[in-house]
Amino acid sequence: MSLRILPQNLINQIAAGEVVERPAAALKELVENALDAGAKKVDVTLREGGRTLLSVTDDGRGMSPEELVLAVERHATSKLPDDDLFNIAFMGFRGEALPSIGSVSRMRLTSRTKGAENAWSLGIEGGMKGEPEPAAHPFGTRVEVRDLFYATPARLKFLKTARTEQMYAREIMERLAMARPDVSFSLSGDNNKSILNYPACAGDLFDARLKRLGAVMGREFQDNALQIEAEREGIRLTGYAGVPTLNRGNAQMQFLFVNGRPVKDRLLQGAVRGAYQDFLARDRHPLLALFLDLEPRDVDVNVHPGKTEVRFRDPGLVRGLIVGALKHALAGAGHRASTTVADMALGAARREGELPGGAAGYNAARPGISGYGGYGSAASYPGHQAIERNYAAQAPFDNGAGPAIGGLFDRPRDFGGHPAGASSAGDAGGYGGGNGGFAGAAAAALAGGYASASPSARIDVTDETRFVDHPLGAARGQVHANYIIAQTRDGLVIVDQHAAHERIVYERMKADLAETGVKRQGLLLPEVVELDESGADRVAERAEEFAELGLVIEPFGPGALVVREVPAMLGKVDVASLVRDLADELAELGQGMALKDRLMHVCATMACHGSVRSGRKLNADEMNALLRQMEATPHSGQCNHGRPTYVELKLNDIEKMFGRR
Repeated sequence: MSLRILPQNLINQIAAGEVVERPAAALKELVENALDAGAKKVDVTLREGGRTLLSVTDDGRGMSPEELVLAVERHATSKLPDDDLFNIAFMGFRGEALPSIGSVSRMRLTSRTKGAENAWSLGIEGGMKGEPEPAAHPFGTRVEVRDLFYATPARLKFLKTARTEQMYAREIMERLAMARPDVSFSLSGDNNKSILNYPACAGDLFDARLKRLGAVMGREFQDNALQIEAEREGIRLTGYAGVPTLNRGNAQMQFLFVNGRPVKDRLLQGAVRGAYQDFLARDRHPLLALFLDLEPRDVDVNVHPGKTEVRFRDPGLVRGLIVGALKHALAGAGHRASTTVADMALGAARREGELPGGAAGYNAARPGISGYGGYGSAASYPGHQAIERNYAAQAPFDNGAGPAIGGLFDRPRDFGGHPAGASSAGDAGGYGGGNGGFAGAAAAALAGGYASASPSARIDVTDETRFVDHPLGAARGQVHANYIIAQTRDGLVIVDQHAAHERIVYERMKADLAETGVKRQGLLLPEVVELDESGADRVAERAEEFAELGLVIEPFGPGALVVREVPAMLGKVDVASLVRDLADELAELGQGMALKDRLMHVCATMACHGSVRSGRKLNADEMNALLRQMEATPHSGQCNHGRPTYVELKLNDIEKMFGRR
């Protein structure tokens, strides 16, 4: 069979197989063209998920009749003025989208330039191009794509349901909307039902971007986002990242934009994992949107026909910038936790206490109060006296003046009835032993130790206003021997004492490691680990970095390494497995995280066992000491696994829950 050049229409259909995978892919190309044309308003209409109709209307600069004819020719573009593929300043540049879409559909382009007396329209059916004709249309361009893939019926079999294809189209619109908060976007479906509508956001870039991100990613993200801004060697990183306690079970809410282009890059996943490794379990993922701006010559966007993948000239620099910026923002967050924690607590309380008609009442499951629905005197409903007597009998303090809760802190005592600082039966398993309780031991942890310490100075707990202006307020009690109740000026805080102190001890241990370095343990017999040659080379190139973490590795011929020392804190370790994990992560992420993960896991385990336990009864001094140290400790709003260490409830919300507002 002799060689021949394929017909132009067949060439376009082959290209369409790469560029136009589904209606959402065609939508992406058309909306990107609108943005490149300077549009400030983009309206999209779908029918049957884009299968029967996909219409994109913009208010961009428009096209003349001559440009309409040229626009549907293969590789015709205005976006490479100097023919330099390494200096791409537009979203599109290939000149393949319109001819590819036109070759597999019935497409009509209608456009009008500013200053033109009328618009012009051009039809293309299955790749067959008509002639421009006058039309009525405002300034800008409308592209109508009907019966997508009618010319390639086999492709139709691979499409999903209309609902699924519409979901893909919506995701594309949301990503493009996040990249351009200055542009208004709308998407409507069957029967002109509005699917999304994002007006243009006013204000400076950061404010406008946060508003748009809140509209797309949810108000929860907007309320719990940390601003990211960093620059290194001409690369600028901006955006927002959620606090660790705002997380999900997948990474679908992680977005990266490179020079305004939404991309999917595994480098982002590795960088985010490295930045959040101290705060989240491996199966939890933070929410974030990062915008990277760099010289076009430092990034290659001509990697994939869909333009969703990029390659950086210096991926290590980009990854380091992302990790450093995220860690800096997280450190600046201090003890802040997500507002969703309080929302969930209030929501749970409302569901538990809600009565018919929406009135917030007492728990109907409690005996004696099932019929209560009013807000008058508590003595006005049956069972009040019995319940009050029951609470009085359970009061943990005598105080010499009856069961009144107000006498709880008249003198420093722990909840076992012992004077502050005295040993109780519940202290045996507590942090630091029974001498001095938590206050001295916790202070010692921040000062550099983790063992018991002498009692610290006692605070004056008779002054009820003391500490209430602090972020975490003043301790008012302890319930279930694990949860501290604190009062702030405008609400209350509930603290998980074990989780909170675990974070305090963990941060101190990390600081100690940074100051003194990781201690090494020499192997009696150095262990030789065999890898494939490329894997061994990757690990050997990072030998100096691993040595700083206590792992001493040397090349040992082609495809082999010899390990002479390991971090002492790892104890007994499978050296070969550790080195292979490092090689795999270097191949996948460009950064070996396994060793750091293991070191931090050991620190986290030690912090867990070295912190005040659940069930440890604390006195007023100890509880306030914990609150003050939380305020001074970075990341104390979440434990080492991403769970919140405290819940803050505002007085307004509490009063609403009880029908007072």
